[in-house]
Amino acid sequence: MSATAERANAFAELRPPLDEAGALLEADRCLACGGPHAPAPCAAACPAEIDVPRFVEQIAAGDALGAAATILRENPLGGTCARVCPVELLCEGACVLLHDRRPPIAIAALQRFATDRLFALPPAPPGRPPATGRRVVVVGAGPAGLTAAYELAARGHAVTVVDGREEPGGLVRYGIAPYRQSREPLPAEVARLEALGVELSLGTPIDSPEALRALEAEADAVFLGVGMGGDVELELPGSGLPGVWRSLDFVERLKTGRSAEVGRRVVVIGGGNTAIDVARESVRLGAEVVALLYRRTEAEMPAFPHEVEEARAEGVEIVRLTAPVRYVGRERLEGVECVRMELGARDESGRRRPEPVPGSEHVVPADTAIEAVGQVPRAELLSWVEGLELERGRIRVDEDGRTGNPRYFAAGDAVSGGATVVEAVRGAKRAARAIDARLRGEA
Repeated sequence: MSATAERANAFAELRPPLDEAGALLEADRCLACGGPHAPAPCAAACPAEIDVPRFVEQIAAGDALGAAATILRENPLGGTCARVCPVELLCEGACVLLHDRRPPIAIAALQRFATDRLFALPPAPPGRPPATGRRVVVVGAGPAGLTAAYELAARGHAVTVVDGREEPGGLVRYGIAPYRQSREPLPAEVARLEALGVELSLGTPIDSPEALRALEAEADAVFLGVGMGGDVELELPGSGLPGVWRSLDFVERLKTGRSAEVGRRVVVIGGGNTAIDVARESVRLGAEVVALLYRRTEAEMPAFPHEVEEARAEGVEIVRLTAPVRYVGRERLEGVECVRMELGARDESGRRRPEPVPGSEHVVPADTAIEAVGQVPRAELLSWVEGLELERGRIRVDEDGRTGNPRYFAAGDAVSGGATVVEAVRGAKRAARAIDARLRGEA
């Protein structure tokens, strides 16, 4: 095996699964931490409201299937979140063991252990609640849409999920780097929703105001879980050269089983979690040099700090105060011409504005460049909803997901502008409860 292949294989999976013995040991370590803590900090830190102590106790008692039921009752994407949640900032970051400088309980690994055991079995038909006679259309089959569909179907409402893609999952299916989550366990999670009565209408793009009106006509309420649109394009000279990618196109290619040769040298442009993801994925694809260019300082990067440190530990070079100017190459990409930056006066966001340093132009050799500087809102689709209020392209909602149109509710990235899967779950749960209350005539 070559050194490049060995390096790629060294980081095959971010959170490897626990076997039964390991899960029991970790669960016992949790229960031996010194007594009950009410409320448990780990549970209080979970945006999806999962009863962490309860499911850990069930694993310790040998009831992995019961633990999975506890998890999925609150989060229908509990198996996915076990792979992609930033637990270092949430449940594991709140673990009481950290007070004594001990390693936190591996809550994500325990959650994956339990849900994997359940998903390995044929899906058992769940008991369906009495039908309310009300129908909700969910637009978008991403994390927010699937969660809202589950919550509403579990309350007896008829739910149809509409999405233009051929497979459900949205960002989870097509936009999260494969090393975090490939395809599993999403199909099993979706199968549970269908067993509950959720109808999926896939390959059905909403491409006109009339298509949206037709959906409205058959619904008592509409939930918007449409996420964000495509990548923000830098529109630099040379962007059409082979070897220049947008982050979502790059990740989708990998997630749908197609190859993506990155060569020896990769340049990633951006400073958020997506930029970190594609940089770490490039390491796994065998790149020998991966440089992440960010136009501000590392302290101002929006990516999670622990993710930046893990990327650096895997060999990603963080190149701060550097911005691309154009892509260089003849038949394909050969390098990225960049300019050094320095921080000037503060802009409207409160951050110091990066300004180019004259005469600092230089070329960074690259076989592949990946732009990961953000996503654009779905402005056209949202403009078709009467009364919908937007703020910087995002849907404005109250704390329960109500929009300016009383029939419409929303959550997920279309509201937040781009956050985590578990935050989309939290927002969708709140909105689904508000929809249920409205359909039942309750406050």
